[in-house]
Amino acid sequence: MNSHNPLVSVICHCYNHEKFVADSLNSILNQNYTTIEIIIVDDCSTDNSVAVIIDYVAKHPEIIFIRNTQNLGITKSFNNTLKIAKGEFIIDLATDDILRPNCIALQVVTFQNSPYKNLAIVYGNAELVEENGKFKSYFFEVDASKKVIAKRPTGAIYATIITSGKTFCSVSGMIKRDVYDTLNGYDERLEYEDYDFWIRASRNYEIDFIDEILIQKRVVTDSLETYFFKKNNARAKKINHSTHLILKKVIQMNRNKTEDLALQKRLHYEIIHCWKNKNYSLLLKNLSLRMILSWRKNFKTY
Repeated sequence: MNSHNPLVSVICHCYNHEKFVADSLNSILNQNYTTIEIIIVDDCSTDNSVAVIIDYVAKHPEIIFIRNTQNLGITKSFNNTLKIAKGEFIIDLATDDILRPNCIALQVVTFQNSPYKNLAIVYGNAELVEENGKFKSYFFEVDASKKVIAKRPTGAIYATIITSGKTFCSVSGMIKRDVYDTLNGYDERLEYEDYDFWIRASRNYEIDFIDEILIQKRVVTDSLETYFFKKNNARAKKINHSTHLILKKVIQMNRNKTEDLALQKRLHYEIIHCWKNKNYSLLLKNLSLRMILSWRKNFKTY
């Protein structure tokens, strides 16, 4: 493999993205970096996505197309697809999002030139757009030159990531393949993948930031993000329970009181969130984690 132009595998997850999938795939083919493998998996879309993909792949036979026979969700679909990916670096892309033309080139160069020697992930900023493509905002606030106003944490940022999922922009990330292999991919018990994986990766690896807009992230009405705050919704409960499982794992990973304090801050947020959403059973589970932290503060020796 050419060390200057390593293979990058873009794993594209499609579920009911009929209106967007062609543009998403075009954005990969239009990169100014060419050593790319594209694998698209459709997770049993109920719209016309499959027909659009079949037509697209017929014109671009180098693209690998996987069609799930049952809806597996993002974590299982990704892990299954990762098994056939050959790239040294991996991008996990939803097919309603669009990569900027220089996205992959900037990410690869950052991996090659970063001062961090144990680097697992590089990421940048994202432009958020509505379903019709109209500009909405940026993931991280920017100045007139479209550079971030607040400096992003880099390096060993495990405790910072625990505190808030807004610390990082996962949709703009590129991750080393061997990090996925070491961490056994995504946790398939979870409804969403990024927060857990970034925590686990940051435990033993470093993370770097590119101060550029790397991706256009589409904010749709039924996106996963919209479910975090819904009341009396079955999917919202599964998503928030996944967060509880993640924080439960963090307790086992923490190595000092500073990290426990970061987890305490996140639990405080989750407890209030459960109270507002009247999810009292999960509220009690998060309170039990908070009690464990209180015990550790007084009695645990690290």
